Amino acid sequence: MTTGVREEHRAALRALPRARWYRLPDALALVAILAGVAYRLGLLLHATPPTNSDEATMGLAALHIAQGREFPVWFYGQAYMGTLEAYLAAPLFALVGPSTLTLRLPTLALYAVFVLLAWRLAGRLTGDPWYALLVAVLLASGSDRIVKNQLIAGGGYPEMNAAGVALALLAYDLAAGRPGRGLPRWAVWGFLAGLMVWVDPLVLPYVAAAGAVLVAFRWRDLRGRAGALLGLGALAGAAPLLVDAMASGRSPLAAVLAAGGAGEPAGWAERLHGALVLGPALGMGFCSPGRCAGWQLWWSAALPLLLIAAAVAAWRRLRAPTPPRGVPTVAGPGRLPEAADGRPDEAGAARPVGAALALALVGAAVLTLAVYTASSASGRTPVESSRYLSCLLISVPVLLWPVWDAARRRSGRAGGARRVAAAAVLAATLGGAAVATGGAVAAAPAHRAAEDRHAGLVRALRALDVRHVYGGYWTCNRLIFATGEEVLCAVVDDDLSPGHDRYRPYRRAVDADPRAAWIAPEGSPLATRLDAQPASRHTIPGWRIYLPATRTTPPPGR
Repeated sequence: MTTGVREEHRAALRALPRARWYRLPDALALVAILAGVAYRLGLLLHATPPTNSDEATMGLAALHIAQGREFPVWFYGQAYMGTLEAYLAAPLFALVGPSTLTLRLPTLALYAVFVLLAWRLAGRLTGDPWYALLVAVLLASGSDRIVKNQLIAGGGYPEMNAAGVALALLAYDLAAGRPGRGLPRWAVWGFLAGLMVWVDPLVLPYVAAAGAVLVAFRWRDLRGRAGALLGLGALAGAAPLLVDAMASGRSPLAAVLAAGGAGEPAGWAERLHGALVLGPALGMGFCSPGRCAGWQLWWSAALPLLLIAAAVAAWRRLRAPTPPRGVPTVAGPGRLPEAADGRPDEAGAARPVGAALALALVGAAVLTLAVYTASSASGRTPVESSRYLSCLLISVPVLLWPVWDAARRRSGRAGGARRVAAAAVLAATLGGAAVATGGAVAAAPAHRAAEDRHAGLVRALRALDVRHVYGGYWTCNRLIFATGEEVLCAVVDDDLSPGHDRYRPYRRAVDADPRAAWIAPEGSPLATRLDAQPASRHTIPGWRIYLPATRTTPPPGR
């Protein structure tokens, strides 16, 4: 064996431990992603998060699509929020039948796509696999509000984060000129962007942010075939919206503004408190089910500082000189290291793209917060409306990078203090997410019990041979979906007047039945009102059923 061959052999042997070290954070990240999926699947099997009539409305749309009866463009009863979730679930309904679990399997898959792509994006932008692991672990956790946004098929939320991260990752690859099928990627980017315009406008700040990076770095390509393919893809993705708008003359933008509470009163003090104090902690997964303890609001105070730090770090990288391709760089203030563990970093020519995309993701987060603050929902219903901030999770791959970077630096006594403070922030972030996740797990038995009580209502109605009922909004479509339209329900308000029926044929069927019953949750205002009416009352755990005088007993044979 020659001297040169022996040296190469020794170098290869020395590289083996480092190669294994490279792979370790990737393996751990995949374990974290699988754990996040398994955690959510376990919640689904325990009826958590609890379903509701809005989700059931999407389920009914999926049922109608599977049966070939209806092909709705919008969520029933309104002219905005596309029904993508219904179309994703319809094939499963055709195969195994309708159920809440089947309806949620596509949303679980969308979560898996989101966390996997977010992990990849963090690795692309920083070149640090250990930081990408941190992002994967954080996104694998899931508070009550987070799992609701990710798993409930109520329209828009599960698909927005997956699409937003996919658009950012595609924009990075296209702008940096990474190898691959370039022209198809342009078409896919356009299709996802158009699809999100149809599905839900909440993600549009992130669509615009990723698009701005493409314009900044690939504007010449946009003037040619790439731009044409992107445009065609966008038209294809937004086709349902465009066709409906041309056919009906309705404006989805006007419908969205009306739904957001434009013109409705809400004081600025309430809006600022809901959007900037309660909103970030609730919407990004640091609170207990349905509420925020005082100590859990620390994240809302830290978020503006993290956004500023991430913006400054990205701006410094953007302004730093670009080294020639193949020349290693050293870590410096606001610059990516060669790699935290020695792994080769992205080529120097791609650094400005990563910095610009990081800056764009910070800008999208700020715009999302600003729009939410301006809406009346932030002041009127701050706890429930915090779901409007769910897209902030798309910015997580860049949000914690300056803190991580500070935590691993070693430079003098002042640097040691910064490291301790940065490590404390990271520990508090992971710890807060873990506590909130534990709260979601602890609430699962109560949700399972509530689902069992609802199943008891279905059994009681079948035993009483009831096929048409009147009930509250949060009762009707959930009951209809749970029975596969065996029982139909028309909505009434607490004063017994007709309520908001999202699918009008149900109202007509119930009104046509003189023997229709009434149902209400036990202890509700509607139950109190019905107790004063002449009817036969049947009480089961959690519910009351009111039958007309002619329906006091089940028919023979039941």
